[in-house]
Amino acid sequence: MQPTNTANPAYFHKVVDCQWACPAHTPVPEYIRLIGQGRYSDAYMVNWVSNVFPGILGRTCDRPCEPACRRSRVEENNGLKPEPVAICRLKRAAADNKDSVLDRMPAIAPSNGKRIACVGAGPASLTVARDLAPLGYQITVFEGEAKAGGFMRSQIPRFRLPESVIDEETGYILNMGIDFKNNQRVESMQALLAQGYDAVFVGCGAPRGRDLDVPGRAEAGANIHIGIDWLANVSFGHINTVGERVIVLGGGNTAMDCCRSARRLGGKDVKVIVRSGFEEMKASPWEKEDAQHEGIPILNYHVPKTVEHVNGKLTGMTFEIVRAEYDAKGRRSLIPTGEPDVHVECDTILVAIGQENAFPWIERDCGINFDKWGLPVLGEGTFQSTVPKVFFGGDAAYGPKNIITAVAHGHEAAVSIDRLLSGEDVSRRPPPMTNLMSQKMGIHEWSYRNDVSNDHRFKVPWAQAEQALASIKIEVELGFDAATAFKEASRCLNCDVQTVFNRSTCIECDACVDICPMDCITFTANGDEADLRTHLKAPATHTTQDLYVSAELKTGRIMVKDEDVCLHCGLCAERCPTGAWDMQKFLLNTTQAGPRARDSQPVAAPEHSVGVAAS
Repeated sequence: MQPTNTANPAYFHKVVDCQWACPAHTPVPEYIRLIGQGRYSDAYMVNWVSNVFPGILGRTCDRPCEPACRRSRVEENNGLKPEPVAICRLKRAAADNKDSVLDRMPAIAPSNGKRIACVGAGPASLTVARDLAPLGYQITVFEGEAKAGGFMRSQIPRFRLPESVIDEETGYILNMGIDFKNNQRVESMQALLAQGYDAVFVGCGAPRGRDLDVPGRAEAGANIHIGIDWLANVSFGHINTVGERVIVLGGGNTAMDCCRSARRLGGKDVKVIVRSGFEEMKASPWEKEDAQHEGIPILNYHVPKTVEHVNGKLTGMTFEIVRAEYDAKGRRSLIPTGEPDVHVECDTILVAIGQENAFPWIERDCGINFDKWGLPVLGEGTFQSTVPKVFFGGDAAYGPKNIITAVAHGHEAAVSIDRLLSGEDVSRRPPPMTNLMSQKMGIHEWSYRNDVSNDHRFKVPWAQAEQALASIKIEVELGFDAATAFKEASRCLNCDVQTVFNRSTCIECDACVDICPMDCITFTANGDEADLRTHLKAPATHTTQDLYVSAELKTGRIMVKDEDVCLHCGLCAERCPTGAWDMQKFLLNTTQAGPRARDSQPVAAPEHSVGVAAS
């Protein structure tokens, strides 16, 4: 193997599994350490710079960071189900316990004369506005509803996300001099372009829910609702009751929100029924657990066959029982088992079987090309459409995803817009800003807490069941208190504090090998990677994480470290008699729109005036 190029920012970034997995690349260990120090406002701002909505995401994020968390892997043999650090809930702890951050918001530069329209006030559009308004761009946000937030406000029930949190975090952005045109739905792209905007960003989501096409659907339609539309009507107070017997069709997070909302609106017998197996459901594991915790059964491998009704009055549904079979390429087929069809009685059906993009307001002759799935044709990584000054992001770009992905799209689209309006190539992307700094404060002292906690994941307290199910507006999860947040933060392994090896001072005494609690350091002869992984002190089987390989040492051996299971405890650096090992904090921040993202970089950088104290 060739020596590892640690000068490449991607190498150490990938070792910080949580940040690597986050679409917005939030520096997770950095803000978790701040929470452990009780510096909640600083932790909030570290989040705000990258993910924009810490309080919202601390309650609703799909948490791609948590399955990637190293904590799960190093606890695999502890006899209990390994669980990652509660990253998402710690994010909420920062939001809940912070002081006022109004004085930390970015300074707004004088107007540069460029006008940008954002269609929709969801997370992608608001991120674009947040990134570009401080640079002097005049931002107009068009929103068909009365308040900003998009699907964060209309689709996520209040028992998961209080309206006050949405108001606060969208308010930080709208107060940056944004011209917010609420209750103004854009009806024509051509008319919008005719208003002379220098750029247009489309972040209107995927607003159309897929319908059910089975016999009886039309006849019993009065009591059959599309899930996302039903949730919006509940959110805005247009619906406040539901039938006692409710069937929710679908296995995604929208279905989980539908069934839990139905329980709170009077549904006494609420069932979720899905075509797939339980493990194949698209809903996040914790969403399924929350539904089951509230007594909602999930019936799988049931394929809708007919809607039953009497003179148009809904009475139930009939389902065919199937099983899953997979071919050699892993493609699934649902095969009827031959068992009798199942009839389930109901008064209401909520259809949550997927969402689709809908752009009836974009004329097909305006120059914007769409693919065969109805999605806009976009430049890879730039979010630029075939009309150069029109950009897409969030669900409107690549179909339904989640809030944090929409935020990531917004950041990248803002970079593209800023580069376009600065006369630069939008396809060129700015490198991230990185820093690598030794944490040594003495022979055996570090500037971070390197003791490894043996605690298992702490549970978030819930409101009493009778209270939580009595109102759709009572928040179910109560969040960590300060003491529990500290203990959960202590479970973080500080994966951004890297073990950095200096071969020139290594005397090959193997002291680091002896003391490593995870057997992840080996001095051995070189070879090809597949063979080398099997000959380490502990075989490195997780091939998605790189090996740290040194250049040849004096004896002809090389140092090989398995980054996958390292605890970042620093014992190797403490034991090393020559200082060949050091613990160095790697901090990566993606470069957002502004001078640093351009080819010509003026000294002034107002977009980076956000106040975050050093840690």
